Amino acid sequence: MEFATPLIPARLIRRYKRFLADVTLPDGSEAVAHCANPGSMMGLAKEGTKVWLEPNDDPKKKLKYGWRLVDHENGHFTGVDTSIPNKALKAALMAHQVPSLPPYTQVRSEVKYGENSRIDFLLTGEGPDTYVEVKSVTLNRTPALAEFPDSVTARGAKHLHELSNMVREGHRAVMFYLVQRTDCNTMSLAADIDPTYAQAFANAKAVGVTSLVQTCTINPQEIKLGSLIPMVP
Repeated sequence: MEFATPLIPARLIRRYKRFLADVTLPDGSEAVAHCANPGSMMGLAKEGTKVWLEPNDDPKKKLKYGWRLVDHENGHFTGVDTSIPNKALKAALMAHQVPSLPPYTQVRSEVKYGENSRIDFLLTGEGPDTYVEVKSVTLNRTPALAEFPDSVTARGAKHLHELSNMVREGHRAVMFYLVQRTDCNTMSLAADIDPTYAQAFANAKAVGVTSLVQTCTINPQEIKLGSLIPMVP
């Protein structure tokens, strides 16, 4: 997907209150940008980091900039907006461009299921329904290895439990991890950060929940789905 508005470079001063970031704009002035990421953003929020912002002129929005990318200044980027994976994946699903998924004819978003939950995508058509939950992966502590999660996520463990129940009811369930980094070619679970999530994943896998990990191609113009990569222990 292409960014709706051309991005502009900036330097990060600090990220705070989870969803706010102070930045220095190209003209030297300072501004507050919205940070659409509830995670810890470990390794991505250091002072002086080069970032890319998406400006907006929407009078309904209090903040005129949205933080979209971290520029590692070595040719690699990380996407920090956790809403982008769903947008990018939906476009790919509609075009049947996601390999390794069961056949389907209809794509529905945010469908209620389980115990007060909503599935990111419900694929219907041939055979059993397929429930697809999407997670954005941005953590990198070892060269070329992406990890999830970057903080404790009780919500993530709940999603795995819900997917397991769907499999028990005769449906299919897929945990889809989108690696929003261009410098990783494998992924693993950060069990040291959230052992409960890692155990929930193991339980879900044992029941029959499958997982897919896909990379992105990222630059200040667009973010697109890349290739499938393996999950390693």
